[in-house]
Amino acid sequence: MVEHDLAKVGVASSSLVSRSISPCRGHLRTLNSSFQPQGNGVAVVLTIASATRHFYFMQFIDLKAQQARIRASLDRRIAAVLDHGQYILGPENQALEEQLAAFVGVPHCLVVSSGTDALLMALMALGIGPGEEIITTGFSFFATAEVIALLGARPIYVDVDPRTYNLDPAGISAAITPRTRAILPVSLYGQCADFAAIQAVADRHGLPVIEDGAQSFGATYHGRRSCGLTRLGCTSFFPAKPLGCYGDGGAIFTTDAGLADNLRSIRNHGQSVRYRHERLGINGRLDTLQAAVLLAKLEIFEEEVERRMALGAAFSERLQGLPVVTPWIAPHQTSVYGQYTLQVDHRESVQTRLSALGIPTAVHYPIPLYRQQALLQPEVSLPVTEDLAKRVLSLPFHPYLTADNLDQLVAGVAEATQTA
Repeated sequence: MVEHDLAKVGVASSSLVSRSISPCRGHLRTLNSSFQPQGNGVAVVLTIASATRHFYFMQFIDLKAQQARIRASLDRRIAAVLDHGQYILGPENQALEEQLAAFVGVPHCLVVSSGTDALLMALMALGIGPGEEIITTGFSFFATAEVIALLGARPIYVDVDPRTYNLDPAGISAAITPRTRAILPVSLYGQCADFAAIQAVADRHGLPVIEDGAQSFGATYHGRRSCGLTRLGCTSFFPAKPLGCYGDGGAIFTTDAGLADNLRSIRNHGQSVRYRHERLGINGRLDTLQAAVLLAKLEIFEEEVERRMALGAAFSERLQGLPVVTPWIAPHQTSVYGQYTLQVDHRESVQTRLSALGIPTAVHYPIPLYRQQALLQPEVSLPVTEDLAKRVLSLPFHPYLTADNLDQLVAGVAEATQTA
Protein backbone atom coordinates (compact mmCIF):
# COMPACT_ATOMS: atom_id res chain seq x y z
CA MET A 1 0.00 0.00 0.00
CA VAL A 2 2.71 2.44 0.99
CA GLU A 3 4.89 1.50 -1.97
CA HIS A 4 1.96 2.01 -4.35
CA ASP A 5 1.15 5.40 -2.86
CA LEU A 6 4.75 6.52 -3.06
CA ALA A 7 5.02 5.51 -6.68
CA LYS A 8 1.83 7.43 -7.42
CA VAL A 9 3.35 10.65 -6.09
CA GLY A 10 6.71 10.16 -7.74
CA VAL A 11 8.93 8.78 -4.98
CA ALA A 12 10.68 5.54 -5.80
CA SER A 13 9.76 3.10 -3.03
CA SER A 14 12.62 0.75 -3.93
CA SER A 15 15.13 3.45 -3.14
CA LEU A 16 13.43 4.03 0.19
CA VAL A 17 13.83 0.41 1.10
CA SER A 18 17.30 -0.30 -0.24
CA ARG A 19 19.23 2.91 0.30
CA SER A 20 20.87 3.46 3.66
CA ILE A 21 22.82 6.50 4.81
CA SER A 22 25.60 6.16 7.32
CA PRO A 23 25.49 9.59 8.96
CA CYS A 24 28.54 11.16 10.51
CA ARG A 25 28.56 10.79 14.29
CA GLY A 26 28.84 14.08 16.10
CA HIS A 27 31.49 12.79 18.52
CA LEU A 28 34.00 11.65 15.89
CA ARG A 29 37.05 13.87 15.40
CA THR A 30 36.77 16.02 12.27
CA LEU A 31 39.93 16.49 10.23
CA ASN A 32 38.49 18.47 7.35
CA SER A 33 35.09 19.63 6.12
CA SER A 34 33.56 21.28 3.07
CA PHE A 35 30.11 22.66 2.31
CA GLN A 36 28.40 22.11 -1.04
CA PRO A 37 24.97 23.48 -2.13
CA GLN A 38 22.42 20.69 -2.51
CA GLY A 39 18.76 20.65 -3.56
CA ASN A 40 17.04 20.52 -0.17
CA GLY A 41 19.88 21.80 1.96
CA VAL A 42 23.66 22.01 2.16
CA ALA A 43 25.80 18.94 1.67
CA VAL A 44 28.53 18.58 4.25
CA VAL A 45 31.51 16.37 3.53
CA LEU A 46 33.34 15.45 6.72
CA THR A 47 36.69 13.73 6.53
CA ILE A 48 37.26 11.99 9.85
CA ALA A 49 39.93 9.76 11.24
CA SER A 50 38.33 6.56 10.01
CA ALA A 51 36.33 7.51 6.91
CA THR A 52 34.73 10.21 4.79
CA ARG A 53 30.96 10.49 5.27
CA HIS A 54 28.25 12.73 3.87
CA PHE A 55 25.14 14.23 5.36
CA TYR A 56 22.97 17.26 4.64
CA PHE A 57 21.91 20.21 6.72
CA MET A 58 18.24 19.68 5.98
CA GLN A 59 15.58 22.38 5.82
CA PHE A 60 12.59 21.99 8.13
CA ILE A 61 10.28 22.99 5.27
CA ASP A 62 11.22 23.55 1.62
CA LEU A 63 9.26 26.45 0.17
CA LYS A 64 11.79 27.00 -2.61
CA ALA A 65 11.07 23.67 -4.28
CA GLN A 66 7.37 24.45 -4.27
CA GLN A 67 7.97 27.95 -5.61
CA ALA A 68 10.03 26.57 -8.49
CA ARG A 69 7.02 24.49 -9.59
CA ILE A 70 4.56 27.39 -9.60
CA ARG A 71 6.84 30.35 -10.36
CA ALA A 72 5.23 31.12 -13.73
CA SER A 73 1.75 31.15 -12.20
CA LEU A 74 2.95 33.24 -9.25
CA ASP A 75 4.56 35.81 -11.54
CA ARG A 76 1.47 36.02 -13.75
CA ARG A 77 -0.97 36.36 -10.85
CA ILE A 78 1.12 38.90 -8.93
CA ALA A 79 1.61 40.94 -12.09
CA ALA A 80 -2.16 40.98 -12.59
CA VAL A 81 -2.62 42.50 -9.12
CA LEU A 82 0.04 45.11 -9.82
CA ASP A 83 -1.72 45.95 -13.08
CA HIS A 84 -5.23 46.39 -11.68
CA GLY A 85 -4.06 47.97 -8.41
CA GLN A 86 -6.85 46.65 -6.14
CA TYR A 87 -4.58 45.72 -3.26
CA ILE A 88 -7.40 45.41 -0.69
CA LEU A 89 -10.32 43.03 -1.36
CA GLY A 90 -9.44 42.70 -5.03
CA PRO A 91 -10.98 40.19 -7.46
CA GLU A 92 -8.44 37.55 -6.43
CA ASN A 93 -9.97 37.51 -2.94
CA GLN A 94 -13.40 36.60 -4.24
CA ALA A 95 -11.96 33.99 -6.61
CA LEU A 96 -9.98 32.48 -3.74
CA GLU A 97 -13.03 32.37 -1.46
CA GLU A 98 -15.06 30.60 -4.12
CA GLN A 99 -12.35 28.00 -4.77
CA LEU A 100 -11.71 27.37 -1.07
CA ALA A 101 -15.42 26.99 -0.31
CA ALA A 102 -15.75 24.48 -3.15
CA PHE A 103 -12.70 22.56 -1.94
CA VAL A 104 -14.00 22.30 1.63
CA GLY A 105 -17.59 21.71 0.56
CA VAL A 106 -19.36 24.58 2.32
CA PRO A 107 -21.29 27.55 0.88
CA HIS A 108 -19.38 30.33 2.64
CA CYS A 109 -15.68 31.18 2.97
CA LEU A 110 -14.05 34.43 4.08
CA VAL A 111 -10.33 34.93 3.62
CA VAL A 112 -8.82 36.97 6.43
CA SER A 113 -5.60 38.46 7.71
CA SER A 114 -4.34 35.49 9.77
CA GLY A 115 -5.34 32.24 11.39
CA THR A 116 -5.40 34.00 14.75
CA ASP A 117 -7.79 36.64 13.41
CA ALA A 118 -9.94 33.87 11.94
CA LEU A 119 -10.43 32.38 15.41
CA LEU A 120 -10.97 35.80 16.98
CA MET A 121 -13.56 36.79 14.39
CA ALA A 122 -15.39 33.46 14.74
CA LEU A 123 -15.76 34.05 18.47
CA MET A 124 -16.83 37.65 17.88
CA ALA A 125 -19.48 36.51 15.39
CA LEU A 126 -20.93 34.26 18.10
CA GLY A 127 -21.02 37.19 20.50
CA ILE A 128 -18.55 35.72 22.99
CA GLY A 129 -17.79 38.14 25.80
CA PRO A 130 -16.54 38.68 29.36
CA GLY A 131 -17.27 36.02 31.94
CA GLU A 132 -18.20 33.34 29.42
CA GLU A 133 -16.37 30.04 28.98
CA ILE A 134 -14.99 28.25 25.93
CA ILE A 135 -13.97 24.60 26.20
CA THR A 136 -10.71 23.87 24.41
CA THR A 137 -7.43 21.97 24.57
CA GLY A 138 -4.39 22.95 26.59
CA PHE A 139 -2.09 21.37 24.01
CA SER A 140 -1.90 23.80 21.11
CA PHE A 141 -0.30 27.00 19.89
CA PHE A 142 -0.91 30.02 22.13
CA ALA A 143 -3.39 31.68 19.74
CA THR A 144 -6.07 29.05 20.42
CA ALA A 145 -6.59 30.28 23.97
CA GLU A 146 -5.27 33.81 23.43
CA VAL A 147 -8.28 34.81 21.32
CA ILE A 148 -10.65 33.59 24.05
CA ALA A 149 -8.89 35.69 26.68
CA LEU A 150 -8.77 38.75 24.40
CA LEU A 151 -12.58 38.83 24.46
CA GLY A 152 -12.67 38.59 28.25
CA ALA A 153 -13.84 34.98 28.20
CA ARG A 154 -12.13 32.08 29.97
CA PRO A 155 -10.58 29.00 28.37
CA ILE A 156 -11.72 25.80 30.07
CA TYR A 157 -9.20 23.09 29.34
CA VAL A 158 -9.93 19.43 28.65
CA ASP A 159 -7.23 16.79 28.29
CA VAL A 160 -6.35 15.24 24.94
CA ASP A 161 -6.54 11.76 23.48
CA PRO A 162 -3.10 10.14 24.00
CA ARG A 163 -3.12 8.69 20.46
CA THR A 164 -4.27 11.65 18.34
CA TYR A 165 -3.25 14.49 20.72
CA ASN A 166 -6.63 16.10 19.99
CA LEU A 167 -9.38 17.10 22.42
CA ASP A 168 -10.77 14.00 24.16
CA PRO A 169 -14.57 14.00 23.73
CA ALA A 170 -14.94 11.94 26.91
CA GLY A 171 -13.83 14.89 29.04
CA ILE A 172 -16.08 17.59 27.58
CA SER A 173 -19.37 17.01 29.42
CA ALA A 174 -17.79 17.36 32.85
CA ALA A 175 -16.32 20.72 31.84
CA ILE A 176 -19.63 22.27 30.75
CA THR A 177 -21.18 24.87 33.08
CA PRO A 178 -24.01 27.41 32.70
CA ARG A 179 -21.35 29.86 31.43
CA THR A 180 -20.15 27.62 28.58
CA ARG A 181 -20.76 29.21 25.17
CA ALA A 182 -18.80 27.10 22.67
CA ILE A 183 -16.34 24.24 22.13
CA LEU A 184 -13.09 24.96 20.27
CA PRO A 185 -11.20 21.76 19.34
CA VAL A 186 -7.86 21.88 17.53
CA SER A 187 -7.04 19.48 14.69
CA LEU A 188 -3.43 19.13 15.75
CA TYR A 189 -0.49 18.05 13.58
CA GLY A 190 -2.70 17.59 10.50
CA GLN A 191 -5.40 15.18 11.75
CA CYS A 192 -8.95 16.27 12.61
CA ALA A 193 -10.31 15.90 16.10
CA ASP A 194 -13.13 13.39 16.65
CA PHE A 195 -15.86 15.76 15.54
CA ALA A 196 -18.74 13.27 15.49
CA ALA A 197 -18.26 12.59 19.20
CA ILE A 198 -17.59 16.25 19.99
CA GLN A 199 -20.63 17.42 18.03
CA ALA A 200 -22.83 14.89 19.83
CA VAL A 201 -21.90 16.44 23.17
CA ALA A 202 -22.31 19.94 21.78
CA ASP A 203 -25.77 19.15 20.40
CA ARG A 204 -26.96 17.82 23.76
CA HIS A 205 -26.05 21.16 25.33
CA GLY A 206 -26.93 23.49 22.44
CA LEU A 207 -23.33 24.65 21.92
CA PRO A 208 -21.62 25.68 18.67
CA VAL A 209 -18.33 24.02 17.70
CA ILE A 210 -15.44 25.94 16.10
CA GLU A 211 -12.66 23.92 14.48
CA ASP A 212 -9.13 25.30 14.76
CA GLY A 213 -7.84 23.70 11.57
CA ALA A 214 -4.63 25.71 11.28
CA GLN A 215 -2.56 22.52 10.78
CA SER A 216 -5.13 20.25 9.14
CA PHE A 217 -6.35 22.03 6.00
CA GLY A 218 -6.78 19.37 3.32
CA ALA A 219 -7.29 16.48 5.77
CA THR A 220 -10.51 14.46 5.83
CA TYR A 221 -12.77 13.04 8.54
CA HIS A 222 -15.19 10.35 7.36
CA GLY A 223 -14.68 11.68 3.83
CA ARG A 224 -15.41 15.32 4.68
CA ARG A 225 -12.79 18.06 4.63
CA SER A 226 -11.32 19.78 7.64
CA CYS A 227 -12.93 23.19 8.23
CA GLY A 228 -16.24 21.94 6.82
CA LEU A 229 -17.15 19.73 9.79
CA THR A 230 -18.61 22.25 12.26
CA ARG A 231 -20.65 25.42 12.38
CA LEU A 232 -17.45 27.43 12.01
CA GLY A 233 -14.08 26.21 10.75
CA CYS A 234 -10.89 28.28 10.80
CA THR A 235 -7.50 27.77 9.21
CA SER A 236 -4.18 29.55 8.84
CA PHE A 237 -2.20 30.35 5.70
CA PHE A 238 1.05 31.07 7.57
CA PRO A 239 3.87 30.15 5.16
CA ALA A 240 4.74 26.86 6.89
CA LYS A 241 1.15 25.53 6.90
CA PRO A 242 -0.03 22.84 4.44
CA LEU A 243 -1.50 25.66 2.32
CA GLY A 244 0.48 28.82 3.05
CA CYS A 245 0.92 32.24 1.54
CA TYR A 246 4.03 34.48 1.65
CA GLY A 247 2.99 36.31 4.79
CA ASP A 248 0.11 36.00 7.22
CA GLY A 249 -3.33 34.86 6.12
CA GLY A 250 -6.26 32.70 7.14
CA ALA A 251 -9.83 31.73 6.34
CA ILE A 252 -13.18 31.08 8.01
CA PHE A 253 -15.70 28.56 6.68
CA THR A 254 -19.36 28.22 7.61
CA THR A 255 -22.67 26.83 6.43
CA ASP A 256 -24.55 29.64 8.22
CA ALA A 257 -25.40 32.56 5.89
CA GLY A 258 -26.17 34.86 8.81
CA LEU A 259 -22.84 34.19 10.45
CA ALA A 260 -21.09 34.73 7.11
CA ASP A 261 -22.70 38.18 6.81
CA ASN A 262 -21.66 39.07 10.36
CA LEU A 263 -18.12 37.91 9.66
CA ARG A 264 -17.84 40.06 6.54
CA SER A 265 -18.82 43.06 8.63
CA ILE A 266 -16.44 42.16 11.48
CA ARG A 267 -13.60 41.69 8.96
CA ASN A 268 -13.98 45.32 7.85
CA HIS A 269 -14.29 47.26 11.14
CA GLY A 270 -17.92 46.30 11.67
CA GLN A 271 -19.10 47.91 8.43
CA SER A 272 -21.75 46.55 6.09
CA VAL A 273 -21.92 49.84 4.18
CA ARG A 274 -18.95 52.19 4.05
CA TYR A 275 -18.75 54.44 7.14
CA ARG A 276 -21.75 52.76 8.75
CA HIS A 277 -20.51 50.64 11.64
CA GLU A 278 -23.17 48.41 13.19
CA ARG A 279 -20.82 46.48 15.45
CA LEU A 280 -17.23 46.43 16.64
CA GLY A 281 -14.88 44.71 14.25
CA ILE A 282 -11.24 44.55 13.27
CA ASN A 283 -9.09 45.09 10.20
CA GLY A 284 -9.17 41.43 9.26
CA ARG A 285 -8.77 41.63 5.48
CA LEU A 286 -6.36 39.46 3.49
CA ASP A 287 -4.12 41.42 1.12
CA THR A 288 -4.94 40.81 -2.54
CA LEU A 289 -1.30 39.90 -3.26
CA GLN A 290 -1.53 37.06 -0.74
CA ALA A 291 -4.76 35.89 -2.35
CA ALA A 292 -2.92 35.76 -5.67
CA VAL A 293 -0.18 33.62 -4.11
CA LEU A 294 -2.73 31.23 -2.64
CA LEU A 295 -4.53 30.86 -5.96
CA ALA A 296 -1.26 29.74 -7.54
CA LYS A 297 -0.63 27.27 -4.71
CA LEU A 298 -4.14 25.87 -4.92
CA GLU A 299 -3.35 24.66 -8.45
CA ILE A 300 -1.09 21.95 -6.99
CA PHE A 301 -2.51 21.63 -3.48
CA GLU A 302 -4.41 18.37 -3.92
CA GLU A 303 -1.29 16.73 -5.36
CA GLU A 304 0.72 18.03 -2.40
CA VAL A 305 -1.84 16.59 0.01
CA GLU A 306 -1.45 13.18 -1.65
CA ARG A 307 2.33 13.43 -1.35
CA ARG A 308 2.06 14.40 2.31
CA MET A 309 -0.10 11.38 3.07
CA ALA A 310 2.14 8.95 1.20
CA LEU A 311 5.37 10.33 2.62
CA GLY A 312 3.98 10.39 6.16
CA ALA A 313 2.89 6.76 5.90
CA ALA A 314 6.28 5.73 4.49
CA PHE A 315 8.14 7.62 7.21
CA SER A 316 6.12 5.96 9.97
CA GLU A 317 6.57 2.52 8.41
CA ARG A 318 10.34 2.89 8.29
CA LEU A 319 10.55 4.07 11.90
CA GLN A 320 8.85 0.92 13.20
CA GLY A 321 11.04 -0.94 15.65
CA LEU A 322 12.78 2.20 16.87
CA PRO A 323 12.19 3.55 20.41
CA VAL A 324 9.80 6.27 19.24
CA VAL A 325 6.02 6.70 19.04
CA THR A 326 5.00 7.60 15.48
CA PRO A 327 1.80 9.48 14.53
CA TRP A 328 -1.37 7.40 14.86
CA ILE A 329 -3.97 8.12 12.20
CA ALA A 330 -7.54 6.99 12.91
CA PRO A 331 -8.96 4.55 10.31
CA HIS A 332 -11.70 6.98 9.22
CA GLN A 333 -9.31 9.88 8.82
CA THR A 334 -6.50 11.20 6.68
CA SER A 335 -3.72 13.48 7.89
CA VAL A 336 -1.84 16.16 5.99
CA TYR A 337 0.98 15.96 8.55
CA GLY A 338 1.05 19.68 9.24
CA GLN A 339 3.79 18.55 11.58
CA TYR A 340 5.42 15.14 11.63
CA THR A 341 5.70 14.64 15.37
CA LEU A 342 7.16 11.76 17.35
CA GLN A 343 7.24 10.97 21.04
CA VAL A 344 10.74 10.27 22.33
CA ASP A 345 12.52 9.72 25.61
CA HIS A 346 15.37 12.05 26.57
CA ARG A 347 14.16 14.70 24.13
CA GLU A 348 16.94 17.24 24.63
CA SER A 349 19.62 14.62 24.04
CA VAL A 350 17.84 13.39 20.90
CA GLN A 351 17.56 16.95 19.60
CA THR A 352 21.24 17.58 20.20
CA ARG A 353 22.27 14.43 18.35
CA LEU A 354 19.93 15.11 15.44
CA SER A 355 21.29 18.64 15.13
CA ALA A 356 24.82 17.22 14.92
CA LEU A 357 23.58 15.08 12.03
CA GLY A 358 22.22 18.08 10.14
CA ILE A 359 18.57 17.47 11.08
CA PRO A 360 16.62 20.39 12.57
CA THR A 361 13.82 19.75 15.06
CA ALA A 362 11.08 21.69 16.83
CA VAL A 363 8.87 21.12 19.85
CA HIS A 364 5.13 21.67 19.32
CA TYR A 365 4.48 22.46 22.22
CA PRO A 366 6.70 22.46 25.31
CA ILE A 367 4.39 24.34 27.72
CA PRO A 368 0.66 23.65 28.17
CA LEU A 369 -1.46 26.74 27.56
CA TYR A 370 -2.65 26.85 31.16
CA ARG A 371 0.99 27.04 32.31
CA GLN A 372 1.75 30.09 30.12
CA GLN A 373 2.19 33.22 32.23
CA ALA A 374 -0.37 35.21 30.24
CA LEU A 375 -3.02 32.48 30.63
CA LEU A 376 -1.97 30.97 33.95
CA GLN A 377 -4.46 28.63 35.63
CA PRO A 378 -2.33 26.92 38.30
CA GLU A 379 -5.23 24.77 39.50
CA VAL A 380 -5.43 22.95 36.14
CA SER A 381 -3.63 19.63 35.74
CA LEU A 382 -4.02 17.50 32.62
CA PRO A 383 -1.76 14.43 32.78
CA VAL A 384 -1.77 13.45 29.10
CA THR A 385 -1.10 17.02 27.99
CA GLU A 386 1.74 17.41 30.46
CA ASP A 387 3.35 14.12 29.45
CA LEU A 388 3.17 15.01 25.76
CA ALA A 389 4.68 18.44 26.39
CA LYS A 390 7.79 16.65 27.69
CA ARG A 391 8.05 14.07 24.92
CA VAL A 392 6.89 15.41 21.53
CA LEU A 393 9.46 16.22 18.85
CA SER A 394 8.71 17.42 15.32
CA LEU A 395 10.95 16.55 12.39
CA PRO A 396 11.37 18.12 8.93
CA PHE A 397 8.37 17.32 6.75
CA HIS A 398 6.95 18.72 3.53
CA PRO A 399 5.73 17.35 0.19
CA TYR A 400 9.14 17.81 -1.46
CA LEU A 401 11.08 15.41 0.73
CA THR A 402 13.23 13.17 -1.44
CA ALA A 403 14.19 9.54 -0.95
CA ASP A 404 17.60 10.74 0.26
CA ASN A 405 15.91 13.07 2.76
CA LEU A 406 13.85 10.19 4.16
CA ASP A 407 16.92 8.01 4.36
CA GLN A 408 18.77 10.68 6.31
CA LEU A 409 15.83 11.23 8.64
CA VAL A 410 15.34 7.54 9.39
CA ALA A 411 19.05 6.92 9.92
CA GLY A 412 19.30 10.03 12.07
CA VAL A 413 16.39 9.07 14.30
CA ALA A 414 17.80 5.56 14.65
CA GLU A 415 21.20 6.85 15.74
CA ALA A 416 19.91 9.65 17.96
CA THR A 417 17.45 7.49 19.88
CA GLN A 418 19.69 4.47 20.31
CA THR A 419 22.46 6.54 21.86
CA ALA A 420 20.33 9.05 23.78
